[in-house]
Amino acid sequence: MKPETYIIGDIHGAFRALEQVISQAPLQAADTLIFLGDYVDGWSQSAEVIDYLITLRQTYSCIFIRGNHDTWCESWLQSGKADATWLFHGGQSTVTAYCNLSDAIKKQHLEFFNRMQDYYVDANNDLFIHAGYTSMHGPAKEVHASDYSWDRTLWETALSADPALTTQDLFFPKRLSLFRNIYIGHTPTTHYNVFTPMQALNVWNIDTGAAFHGKLTMMQVSTKQYWQSETVQTLYPGEKGRNKD
Repeated sequence: MKPETYIIGDIHGAFRALEQVISQAPLQAADTLIFLGDYVDGWSQSAEVIDYLITLRQTYSCIFIRGNHDTWCESWLQSGKADATWLFHGGQSTVTAYCNLSDAIKKQHLEFFNRMQDYYVDANNDLFIHAGYTSMHGPAKEVHASDYSWDRTLWETALSADPALTTQDLFFPKRLSLFRNIYIGHTPTTHYNVFTPMQALNVWNIDTGAAFHGKLTMMQVSTKQYWQSETVQTLYPGEKGRNKD
């Protein structure tokens, strides 16, 4: 069997969900796993998620994209100062998860965060990025690097466009036409009452709300077949994740 590429959506500390999707997919050692970011913040096992991802590199070729929550966590591990907005949006669970870990483990995890990528373009001209970009010339020309992990306009542009458009059409959004496919996370599909991956034009959203009332998703790029965990909240009874009620 030829090597395949798999994408994994936003995890948000749901280590049990991550184990489930990894065990379901027919993975081979030659496969590539691309993680779209937001590994931490929400459920109680953020530190276990990072430990697991570090060991996963020993078996598979792994690419780790940086999400906005990862940027917050990286800054905290580096400085010891916790951003109040971060704590409110799931960061407190991460701080708690790390409270009994040694300085050596925290250092190892910080090095892992430091090596994350803002985005990745493969040999087929597919783009993998946490959130998006605003430049008409692509992410390499993005003025504000924070857009890689925060931008929602790329996804909103794809959603609002005529679904009949093709890349050859005059009105096809220019920044989307730069790539064959674009794979993102960041904006949960559950915001649209959808619990599976969503496609709009050539943009695929793989964040299926694992931080909230959704599931974690893993998708095979070539076939678009996907595997999902159980609803994450059922895996963490008594916890709220990033839910506020």
